[in-house]
Amino acid sequence: VQLQASGGGLVQAGGSLRLSCAASGSIFRVHDMAWYRQAPGKLRELVATITGGSSTNYADSVKGRFTISRDNARNTVYLQMNSLNTDDTAVYYCYARVQRTVQRFGDFWGQGTQVTVSS
Repeated sequence: VQLQASGGGLVQAGGSLRLSCAASGSIFRVHDMAWYRQAPGKLRELVATITGGSSTNYADSVKGRFTISRDNARNTVYLQMNSLNTDDTAVYYCYARVQRTVQRFGDFWGQGTQVTVSS
């Protein structure tokens, strides 16, 4: 199973970006998906999660600005980021809990995509 993230880049403060992450490979079903981020010198932190039934949860720092969504037919998770500020600068990683067969589960990570917000 591979997770391919895309959509990062350089944006001015107040701008928007949309991240995508597609899971591919031997997949029976994708369960929870999430986005994490890691800023320089800081620990990786949870940004947002979405269950297989599309229930969502957000870090307080992004509530009202970021929206996580998914397309189950494409095994893809998205992160719409609005009103970006310099504190959002980080490498963003996608995560997926994948059911590979009826009894086999695994946790998988994308390669990371850089988001840089300039002031």
